[in-house]
Amino acid sequence: MTPRLSVVVPFYGVGEYLGDCLESIAAQAWTDFEAILVDDGSPDDSAVVAKQFCARDQRFRLIQQDNAGPGPARDAGIREATGEYLAFVDGDDLVSRYGFAALVRTLDRTGSDFAGGNARRFNNSFGVRPSWLHKQPFARVRHATHVTEFPDLVLDRMLWNKVYRRSFWTEYGYTFPPIRYEDYPVALKAHLDAVTVDTITQAVYYWRERESGESITQQKFQLGNIRDRVTSAGMVIDLVEDAVPVVRRRTHAHLAQIDVLTLMSAFGTVPVEEEQHLVDLSRELLDRLDGDVLAATHRYDRIQHAALRAGDVDLLRRLADFRNSGGLRGGARAVPRGKRSRQLDNNYPGQGEGIVSRALYRLRDQDLTLATSVRGVVWVDGKLSVKGTAEIRHLETERASGLQIALVVDDTSHPLEVRRYDALDLHGDKSLVGFEVLLDRELLSQCTGAPAHFEVRMRSGRRDRKGMLGGQGPGSPGWAPGAWIDEDRWIQPGPGKYGWFSLRLLTDPCRLTAVEQTDDELVLRGRASFDEPELFLSRPVVGGEEEVPLEVDGRDFTARLPIRDIVAAANHDDPFGQRTTRVFRVRGPEQQQRVLLWTAGDAAVSRAVDDRVVTLTRSTGGYVNLHESPIRTTATRSVADGNLLVVCGSEGEDVSFSWRRYLADSDDHLDVACRRTLSADGWSAVVEVDSLIPVTAVKISVDPLAALADWILFATSVDGVAHAVQCEPFLCSRLPLAITQGAHALAVRPHAGTLHVEVR
Repeated sequence: MTPRLSVVVPFYGVGEYLGDCLESIAAQAWTDFEAILVDDGSPDDSAVVAKQFCARDQRFRLIQQDNAGPGPARDAGIREATGEYLAFVDGDDLVSRYGFAALVRTLDRTGSDFAGGNARRFNNSFGVRPSWLHKQPFARVRHATHVTEFPDLVLDRMLWNKVYRRSFWTEYGYTFPPIRYEDYPVALKAHLDAVTVDTITQAVYYWRERESGESITQQKFQLGNIRDRVTSAGMVIDLVEDAVPVVRRRTHAHLAQIDVLTLMSAFGTVPVEEEQHLVDLSRELLDRLDGDVLAATHRYDRIQHAALRAGDVDLLRRLADFRNSGGLRGGARAVPRGKRSRQLDNNYPGQGEGIVSRALYRLRDQDLTLATSVRGVVWVDGKLSVKGTAEIRHLETERASGLQIALVVDDTSHPLEVRRYDALDLHGDKSLVGFEVLLDRELLSQCTGAPAHFEVRMRSGRRDRKGMLGGQGPGSPGWAPGAWIDEDRWIQPGPGKYGWFSLRLLTDPCRLTAVEQTDDELVLRGRASFDEPELFLSRPVVGGEEEVPLEVDGRDFTARLPIRDIVAAANHDDPFGQRTTRVFRVRGPEQQQRVLLWTAGDAAVSRAVDDRVVTLTRSTGGYVNLHESPIRTTATRSVADGNLLVVCGSEGEDVSFSWRRYLADSDDHLDVACRRTLSADGWSAVVEVDSLIPVTAVKISVDPLAALADWILFATSVDGVAHAVQCEPFLCSRLPLAITQGAHALAVRPHAGTLHVEVR
């Protein structure tokens, strides 16, 4: 019987990851598929892994060819495909269990030519994070749309987060050019050719990145890569030449933002003998981009463009070095005269070069915007403490500057007393940008059902800027703890509309009040907001729910969750972490519905069964989550004791611990071993803080805001397998932990669920 979906998997040199990739495809909820594996002349054991997999699962079959590149490999797989639909997966990535099912069912309902979904980036060191490239195109569900209706779809330049109707693919005869970056010309042409397309918000694809992280600054110059990128971009420009103006302009702007920026950054690493080739290729692309689009780019971009047109490679190198180091993070200071003018000369290489006009460095008044961040959220003696930074971009924050912060409840503004202190500003300098506000219960009681926000107003000289407080950093700002302000009202801080930091007042919420463990069960006790409550477990990622039997006494209830039943029903949403997440919803007799709030103390409850663990914990919004996952070594406490940093946990196998730092542009790493101790309460990993401070000679970045080092806590099992230690949510809510060691500042903080130490 012909399968409905054909999945084409080209691979080359990914033997370390291919098995996991194929396992994620085999585990699909959509089982009516064939997988065509294309060995593109792999030099490693990838083909062996593929053959072994095909031998045990008849839905997989292998074809082999001499190395020709990913595009021709995909074409070879397509020729063998028989399904009604087509999908593509790269051999080192993963697909989510329900991704293909969601995309195929969407196409069955709408009749669109293809459907796409969201993507996640992942690795062992930083866990799973959203893919910023896919955030805009897939922020909303859109049925039967088109790139002319939604121009942000020009950002959707990958093949692998989609399912295509095979008849559509065949009608237009798509083939891939034999270059790298081969997917964008095909993906964009499909968007232009389609009658309609569908977008869904669900993460359907997990995109692997190197352990050291991946960014433009870490892409070593390779002439072949650059040449293929320019060729691909040129094909894209040809495609949109006669497109509607909004699509053409959006495409040109995207190429200027991504591809031209990559070429400019390559001047930081280009060998001398190849620099003229890079100049020629960069000019080739720049000359094809719309002049109005280039005129609207950042001033620093335009300086680089001017240097390129003048052929000033020395200046291009210095500009690239400055940009690659992160020196543009806060932008240039707007310094028209005096002391700050000299700072500008120091900050911007090339100032005074003949080809570059000083006018390019002058900032418009509207560029001097308010920048805020939230650094810490804690409850102190019944008061809510919010710490952060506020400054006007590109300006020095002077001692005479003024800062006002108010809590805005509905349309009423409540001024707050502000304590200011020195902290690192956007340029890495210590200045008067730090602040703390304390909110007492009387003020918090003014909150209503609508989220309350913080309005920030800053005055510096003649400039007066106003905006909402945002920019929650990792740690307690993202996992802010909530608290009761009286017997019935709970305040939950956290992210709100447009990313603003907000306070939510929950009056008599449905809540979890206590958790107990027996040998076989988790026993949940709680209180509902209404009589005759019913409790349901639902899957936020894929939908579906099941009712949980309750023992009810008025509005109080008890629920018993058999641990082995939860493990037996595991059906993970996340192909990397292999975790199943469920949330609790309470319903009343009149179909009232509430999410269950966590008010059951400041520690998660977990129970291991064989090699799996069931954990009851809280979400970023303070609600109750039930996770079923593989056993992972998890940190629950972190303290500093003199020159010692101690991390503790209660779950995990017999492992050794080390703090690991990946080298830039590499998966090579340095390890600092920890002293491991065991007790009845669990394990502890102890390291001397001094050992985490690198010498200046191995400083990773010259960016004053970048860390000297970013260490990740790793656990290594007896068989040599290493994985990053997980950071338990309640520990996240108590971080960052700040440590001062001589001239250095260290911060222990979570990143995407793993535990890091940043050294500055």
